[in-house]
Amino acid sequence: MDTLFFYFELGINHVLDPNGYDHVLFMFALALPYLFKSFSKLLVLATAFTLAHCLSLALAAFNVISVDAGIIEFLIPVTIALTAVHNLITSSSSKGSYSVQLAATVFFGLIHGFGFSNYFRMIMSGESSKLTALTGFTLGIELAQIIVITSTLLLTLLIALLASERKPLILRILSAFVLILSIKIAVGNWPF
Repeated sequence: MDTLFFYFELGINHVLDPNGYDHVLFMFALALPYLFKSFSKLLVLATAFTLAHCLSLALAAFNVISVDAGIIEFLIPVTIALTAVHNLITSSSSKGSYSVQLAATVFFGLIHGFGFSNYFRMIMSGESSKLTALTGFTLGIELAQIIVITSTLLLTLLIALLASERKPLILRILSAFVLILSIKIAVGNWPF
């Protein structure tokens, strides 16, 4: 039980770590276009991301797949930028397919999972139950993501209440802010 709780806490800290805000930034960008009435759709996206993240993390942690960490660290902010661009393109209309967004979120989850795999493999090396460690970590990630998307939905609700006619403009501004931050991170992680 101690192993499960340790990795659960590690999963929460992985997402909510202020020094590694890329995960929060991705969830924020993902949740921005949604309102509480669509919470279940957003929860499906977050859970799909978590499961894909867990899959790639497991594949790398168990040495099934090896990836270049430099390329992954560059691709993570690219996934955030693409999510922000999607928001900018679809913010003033009902364009955008949920199934395409779901597929992209799964793909992005795979990329993000590889980003943490080296560290996770190192700390998990002495564990007797790697499956328990991975389960705890995944549950921690999911809880932290629910915290982030709920906070984002509260922000969008506040925007809707205070500036209902300007809500699309404010969401575009926030998405542009996410895009700028993610480009800054990508440039800092340029692997070539």
